[in-house]
Order: sequence, then C-alpha cells, then structure tokens
Amino acid sequence: MSGQESAGVELHDYEYAVIRAVPRVERGECVNIGVLLYCRHTAHLGARTHLDQGRLLALDPVADVAGVRRALRGIETVCAGGPEAGPAAWDSPGQRFRWLTAPRSAIVQPGPVHTGLTADPEAELRRLFEQLVL
Repeated sequence: MSGQESAGVELHDYEYAVIRAVPRVERGECVNIGVLLYCRHTAHLGARTHLDQGRLLALDPVADVAGVRRALRGIETVCAGGPEAGPAAWDSPGQRFRWLTAPRSAIVQPGPVHTGLTADPEAELRRLFEQLVL
C-alpha cells in the first residue's frame, strides 16, 4: 500500500502505537505517555513522550515516577538508534519498532499497533502525540 498518491502527494503507510503507563496492572487503568511511529518506506522510527506526573499519581499515589521516566528515555534511545541504543543499535528501524511494541506486563506498556497513510511521518507523529497524549 506504500506509495499511494492523494492530490499529487505521495502517501506512505505507517504504523503507530500509544505508550501507556499502567501503574497498577491489576486495575487496568492507564495514562497515555507517548507515541511510537514507524514508516517502512522512509525507514522513519520516532517517539514522542510526555509524562504528566499528576495524572500518573492520581491513578497510583506511590507510582514509580522515576522508573517511568527512565523507561521513556530508553524508548527514545532505542528509536534514535546509535551506540546508546545498546544491542538494538544493530537492528533495523522495523525490528526496533516490533521490539518496542511487543506486549509486556510492566508499568510502561505499548498499546495496540494501528496503521495509517502519511506524506510526512514526523508531522504525523507530532499530530498523533498532540491528539493522543497531550
């Protein structure tokens, strides 16, 4: 589906997932704290994150805020690639996206993966972040 055109603009398929903080897994309550976006055609893998500490602590007054912030930094580092990403640095952007969106039972979890079309993956990431996180 990648490479479609709409009004003369080439559109590419992308995948995204919302990153959630689930401070008490047994309750299932969550707060959206970021978005991951991967576009295979452009090899774009990006993350935008924001932790609203007040919202997190409203769900669990003893939530590990520092741990959530560390996890978000780790996600951003893996998306960026490079030596700071550790062993993931050698993986393709698609492999890193799949690893980051694999289901896990931890305080920081990816939501389901969704798809869309865009001409500008970075602009789409900003839009999704503003719509789903802020």
